[in-house]
Amino acid sequence: MVESRFSSKSCGFPLWLFVTVFYALSASADSGSGLFKNQNDVGNTAFPGSCICSPDSGSYTITGSGENMWGNADAFHYVWKRCSGDLLLECRIDWIGSGKNPHRKAGWMVRGSLDGDAVYVDAVAHGDGLISFQFRKIRGGPTEEVQSPIRGSALLRLERNAGVFSFSVADETGPFHPVGSLTVPVPDSVYAGLAVCSHDNSVSETAIITKVRLEERPVMAQDKRTLESTLEICDIQTGVRRLVHRSPDHFEAPNWSRDGSTLLFNGGGMLYTIPVQGGKPRILDTGFADRCNNDHGYSFDGKWLAISHSRKDKSLIYVLPASGGEPRLVTPTGPSYWHGWSPDGKTLAYCAERNGEYDVYTIPSDGGEERRLTTAPGLDDGPEYTPDGEWIYFNSVRTGLMKIWRMRPDGSEQQQVTTDSLYGDWFAHPSPDGKWIVFVSYDKSVTGHPPNKDVCLRIMPIAGGEPNILAVLFGGQGTFNVPSWSPDSRLVAFVSYRLL
Repeated sequence: MVESRFSSKSCGFPLWLFVTVFYALSASADSGSGLFKNQNDVGNTAFPGSCICSPDSGSYTITGSGENMWGNADAFHYVWKRCSGDLLLECRIDWIGSGKNPHRKAGWMVRGSLDGDAVYVDAVAHGDGLISFQFRKIRGGPTEEVQSPIRGSALLRLERNAGVFSFSVADETGPFHPVGSLTVPVPDSVYAGLAVCSHDNSVSETAIITKVRLEERPVMAQDKRTLESTLEICDIQTGVRRLVHRSPDHFEAPNWSRDGSTLLFNGGGMLYTIPVQGGKPRILDTGFADRCNNDHGYSFDGKWLAISHSRKDKSLIYVLPASGGEPRLVTPTGPSYWHGWSPDGKTLAYCAERNGEYDVYTIPSDGGEERRLTTAPGLDDGPEYTPDGEWIYFNSVRTGLMKIWRMRPDGSEQQQVTTDSLYGDWFAHPSPDGKWIVFVSYDKSVTGHPPNKDVCLRIMPIAGGEPNILAVLFGGQGTFNVPSWSPDSRLVAFVSYRLL
């Protein structure tokens, strides 16, 4: 999560333009707040804000000052109502004039209180076209943000479901693209409304906010909610995320076919394929294997599929044709969880529990004796070969915090790859071109890789360097367990979740 870097310049906007807009609206507008009914300045504002609502068009012309909506406290004009339960909020932002500061902000905000340092979430458009998802998780604490890769004129959508906030953006021509989702501890009863901040307390700025939509949904008991699964694709260069498939059924762990045409995922013990562009999932024939878990993937030549299927409550690894067919047992001993093919297709790498210890093993794909590669106490998991076959990446908790490691295919030269102390890192997937690894990271306070947690996908050069956040989402177990790169190394697939 990256903080904005602010700059300023003197631009201003002509007074005659504001006066013209004001009087043009006044004939068909009122000085109330439309469906919100309440408005006031929050924090230290030099000039009183205002709102003019046009009942016919449903637009809100809001003027506000204030130094910023950022840091440890905010200052802005707020048009709001009290809400509870789940929320769906949408709007579009257009600014009047060029403005004095490029980071003036307007958009939806959900706050725990009207105090300037309150816990909050917002979805805002800046004067320079930046769109961001901002949040303060602790009263008086820092503000964080996730920036949208889509900029400029757009429709903003902010949702709250069971305490998880999701932000998505639709540009002028397309569908909504997810930007991020995470848990923010605001109370059930909140202040929800439209906010405008000039980002320079010496001036006021005015935004016209249209296509305003506010839906309240009643509070639902946690055990009555449905876990919704969303299959997404993310461009590693632009950060743009695209929704491929959404379902009230729980599914996990997408693979990408070697020809780039389809995605494979597991759900309810079965495997499904779906076109990359979206469509209806189809069951893949896996014969008797109807208790498949989220450890599966294609061979490098695209001809074979390795799966992990539970028999007598122990996961075992099988191989079958990529197009479907009867599985052939490879690991007679369990539990064994597949994670990687060698580039020549002759060897499988997997995590297995033997005598109370989980370690990385390899075995010939035609069957035979397994070979133990790691012996450190604690969990070693997620082994995956690089495309050149020179390394196996895996994750290990041997240093106290789960981190990404790598080793030679014979188990030698075991080296730690990620070293920061903020995250626990799981399931590193090398890109087909050998340039990148992407992995899923939990907050360091989380033990294991459980479901329904705030996580992020991080990317780093395979040659070394600092990881960068690629996507922020609500997920965890099932999000990114197995190889999920597009063949051209431009895109990765993953699953996010939310409770409805």
